[in-house]
Parts: sequence; C-alpha cells; structure tokens
Amino acid sequence: MGEWRARLPSVLALAIPVVAGALWMALSGAPSHYAWVNLAALALASLWALTGRGPHTALSRHMLVFFLVVFMLTPLVVGPELTSITGDRVVRWFPVGGLAIHTGMVAVPALVVLAARNRRQGFAFLLAGLGAALFQPDAATGFAITFAAIGIHHVTRDWKMGMVAILGFFASIAMALSGEIPPQPFVERVLIDAAGQSIVIAIALAAGLLATFALILAAVPLNREKRFALGGALFGFFIMAMMSHYPMPLIGYGAAPIIGFGLALGLHRIPKR
Repeated sequence: MGEWRARLPSVLALAIPVVAGALWMALSGAPSHYAWVNLAALALASLWALTGRGPHTALSRHMLVFFLVVFMLTPLVVGPELTSITGDRVVRWFPVGGLAIHTGMVAVPALVVLAARNRRQGFAFLLAGLGAALFQPDAATGFAITFAAIGIHHVTRDWKMGMVAILGFFASIAMALSGEIPPQPFVERVLIDAAGQSIVIAIALAAGLLATFALILAAVPLNREKRFALGGALFGFFIMAMMSHYPMPLIGYGAAPIIGFGLALGLHRIPKR
C-alpha cells in the first residue's frame, strides 16, 4: 500500500491533463472516439505507472534502449508517408489498427529515463534517439531529447550531456525547417484553438500541463536526474507544439504521449528483499 501511495503522483501527472483534454474534446465537437482513445490509453498507462518494475539489469536496460530506438525507426518501413509543407518526406507514425502512433512520443520518455540512469553510456542512448529522429524528421522528438539532456546536465554536470544538448539543438532546428506538416484539429495547435473558443479553457488546459510538469519535477518517485530528464522531454514536446504544427502532449488527441510517459513513470528498479 505504501508503494502505491508513493506512485500516486505519477498517476496524477498523467490523469490531470488527459482528463482535462478529453473533456475539452468531448465538449468541442471532436470525433467521439478521440476522448475515448485518450482515456483508454490513460487507463493502461496508469496501471503500468502503479505496478511497473525494472529494467533491473544492465542487459535488460540495453535491450530496452535498443528496442525503443528500433521502434522509432519502424515508420521508415511500415509507417504512412506524408509530405511536409516544404515538400520533404515525413514518416513518424506506426500504424496500429485504426490508430497512427507517434513513435517518438512513445519511445523518448522511457529513453531519457534510461539515459539518466546510466552515467557512462546515457549520452549514447540520447544520440541514438536523436539519430532516429533525424530520419523521420521530427523536431519535437529532437527538442524533447535536447531538453532532457539539459535536465540531466543540470543535475549531474556531465559534460557529455552538455554536448548532446548542443548537438540536439542544432539538429532540431534543421528538422524544424523541413518536417512541418499541415495541422490536424485537436492534435496540433491545441491551446491556440482552445483560446479561440475561450481563454478560460486554454488556461485550464495549460494549467493541467503545468501541474504535470511540476509533479514530474518534484513529486514522482524517480531520482532527481530522471525527474529532470522526463520534465525536460515534456517541455521539449510542448515548446515545439507551441512553435509549429506538432502534436500537443497529453491534452491533445493521441495515445502515444500518454503511453510513452506512463511507460517512463513505471520504470522502477525491483526493490531488494
């Protein structure tokens, strides 16, 4: 019971913005399945955040990093291909049934937590994720990795993370110049569209995301470098969604960020007995 109580902030970090976003979509004329998809993803992510374990060995951590990076690259083979505003090829989604899963938003939260856990090789984990993002190209994923590296560097003062942040910044700018696609309602431009309806609604949605950011930085049961890595990733996704046509995490339609942050929040070591 005590461990579940300690993990409650992780569930709140997911539930507050997702429920707020689902209510907004339901009341604003979004397709009816949008809210239900997000709420179903919330249920799965919350269950993992409450009960998740590991990876607890070096081999399992490296295998998970390998899987996450490969998953980010799968849209190059099986994903739907779109054309950006500048005419470039964009492949960021993995088809699952009738859904298109944004692979960067699923993989990056867990990837940055694993990178924060590994002082010697964590920078290489982030560079691998950044390389995968370049192939898509996906500036939101690039900025998420960049700000995660900044968060880890803030805590650890690891010069390698500082170099990843510098490389990530310039790589993300390059991706932003070639990877923009037309916006989709309730996915991109969420706060802008909500403000067009009511400034109160936009403030409420933004407050939900701010609550998540605060809970991740200060309350979820992860070590400080992992909390700052995860908070940095959330900020990176958010800032790119505000600057361009990229999905808004947690409050907009899309199961990927909900599953991704839920997966990351459930990555606990198995306790010693």
